[in-house]
Amino acid sequence: MEFKDIVAISGKSGLFKVVSNTHSGVIVESLTDGKRFPAFLRDRISSLDEISVFTLGEDRPLKLILKAIEQKTAGGPAIDSKSDNAQLKKFFAEAVPDYDVDRVYVSDIKKIISWYNQLHQKGLLHLLDEGEKDQSVEKDEPASEKAE
Repeated sequence: MEFKDIVAISGKSGLFKVVSNTHSGVIVESLTDGKRFPAFLRDRISSLDEISVFTLGEDRPLKLILKAIEQKTAGGPAIDSKSDNAQLKKFFAEAVPDYDVDRVYVSDIKKIISWYNQLHQKGLLHLLDEGEKDQSVEKDEPASEKAE
């Protein structure tokens, strides 16, 4: 499984793993309870790899936000996503100090922290590093091998 295979579906809580594609959508499996069901093209399905967060500079990919939370928690779980709004904002500001406080709402922070905790609980935080490993392998290869 890769990070891009984990999706959020509008109107459904939690995260889902894409199991297979169909002509009218995808089959997903809940990371929470393992139940599988079809998600259709009319459902708003977002790969975590495509989501970004507003910052004071350029928008930052969710993957980097989750990595910042992982660094802040030293690989442990984050605070409960149902914590007090002030605590959530403080925690998120410590992990991502340059997030845009005017455009990132508490509901967004709750969702991101909930997703982080779900990935942590399922032991999937290693997926955050996979793209970097692939890139570092490419950088280490001699130029003659890349051309082939």
